Amino acid sequence: MADLAEVKSLIEQALPGSEVTVTDLTGGGDHLAVVVSAPQFAGKGLIDQHQMIYAALKHKMTPVSREIHALQIKTSVRGD
Repeated sequence: MADLAEVKSLIEQALPGSEVTVTDLTGGGDHLAVVVSAPQFAGKGLIDQHQMIYAALKHKMTPVSREIHALQIKTSVRGD
């Protein structure tokens, strides 16, 4: 089970200046939804944006840790 505050913090650390919302979709802590608005997404395609989020959470999504089983991602570019 993933700690939602930690997931939020990991994404914010990887994408400084981002706004992040994390929601537990099932109550079990392993199916999450994240909404991320970040200036780093400017000029990047959707796949690249999602890969940036996966990179921030990679150690939470390994077959060994299994803290996050499913991750729903919604991204947008955050302006100044």
